[in-house]
Amino acid sequence: MRIEGLTHSPSPKHHFASDNNSPVHASVLDAIVSANRGHTLAYGDDYYTERAVARIKQTFGAACEPFFVFTGTSANVLSLAALTRSYHSVICAESAHLNGAECGAPEKFTGVKLIGLRSDTGKITVADIEACLGHEGDQHHNQPKVVSLTQATDFGLCYTADEIGAISEFAHRHDLYVHMDGARIYTACAALGRSLKAMTTDVGLDVLSLGGTKNGLLGAEAVLFFKPELARDFKHIRKQGMQLASKMRFLAVQMEALLSDDLWLTNARHANLMAKTLAAELTRIPGIRITREVQTNMVYCTLPRQNIDVIREAYLFYVFDETQSEVRLVTSYDTTEADVQGFVEVATAALAAEG
Repeated sequence: MRIEGLTHSPSPKHHFASDNNSPVHASVLDAIVSANRGHTLAYGDDYYTERAVARIKQTFGAACEPFFVFTGTSANVLSLAALTRSYHSVICAESAHLNGAECGAPEKFTGVKLIGLRSDTGKITVADIEACLGHEGDQHHNQPKVVSLTQATDFGLCYTADEIGAISEFAHRHDLYVHMDGARIYTACAALGRSLKAMTTDVGLDVLSLGGTKNGLLGAEAVLFFKPELARDFKHIRKQGMQLASKMRFLAVQMEALLSDDLWLTNARHANLMAKTLAAELTRIPGIRITREVQTNMVYCTLPRQNIDVIREAYLFYVFDETQSEVRLVTSYDTTEADVQGFVEVATAALAAEG
């Protein structure tokens, strides 16, 4: 039966537009169902949340103070709210989600100025940060207070532990905090073969926006403070930011499930592998060029402009740069080899038809 007015129909096909589009992982759904029994205290004062907090501390270190929120945007914005005042500025890559894809939320809700640095990789360096300094104490200038790193970057590339450690050391010497947007931190850790703790606590991060939705969760993210004193007022900041969940247990058990039995790593490794496989197959098709190194679960490539719409009729994806006909393909924990092969076959046929 067709309902008039609906333009989308449900489809089991896996696409390549975003890892946000993937379904909730079965283990996460099981955890939600398991917690859906009886009454328990609200707002995080419950056994399930206590257990999830213990799991996070086990993963990231005992000094870590975690707070659950609903969205990645709120995790980023409220992290900055805890670290800054309105006359401060935040140094980040120009391509950072924080800067280009959060509808001005950081500026609106914190009052800070974002300093977006141009970077072909999405990574910024100590030299980049140092160039933004020099007006300390000058009442006419915003005062830099936070360096925000995106891991993995919006181009799918990774900061190494040494790079993060060097940035943290420099930042702290200059009275700056280091925040990480870790919406895709799992794929970065999987690509580098490092633990979550090794890439956060051990390299001097102050605050982490810990992702979840892109790796199999249902609207559950977290803010992690690695210095307890920075978390002192965050319960009030979270409440004012409208991110205090009454039924906290259903957010908490999702993150607990993701961090248990290395589910996060299994999911991330698979997504990365599918991206590598997709890139390798696409390089064999005349007319397609891989434009960026494939480290995690993103493949950037050029497609002939006249073929893009034809291919997108079968598989959704986004055009990243219209002028260069560069597109972004994102794999997920549930991407299959059949999905990859299907995309390759459609692309091959489309380009052959034009030839």
